[in-house]
Amino acid sequence: MSDEPEIAETLDCIGLYCPEPLFQTRQHIDELAEGEVLEVLADDPAAEEDLTRFAKRTGHEIVAVDKDVGELRILIRRNK
Repeated sequence: MSDEPEIAETLDCIGLYCPEPLFQTRQHIDELAEGEVLEVLADDPAAEEDLTRFAKRTGHEIVAVDKDVGELRILIRRNK
């Protein structure tokens, strides 16, 4: 995929359930520079909704959401 942004960091939350993926995403995105992209891997059914709401509320951008057999990959660009 040539349109995919460069990933600054990957956060593996496979096996973790609410609210842990949200807490870890918040911690890791705060460590990135503005414009960098965090890749979050999760298998918690609530992760997509939780992380999408988190990004909207905090002003970050959801770049992509990919689902594959119970696993989720979300790319979040840090803004501000």
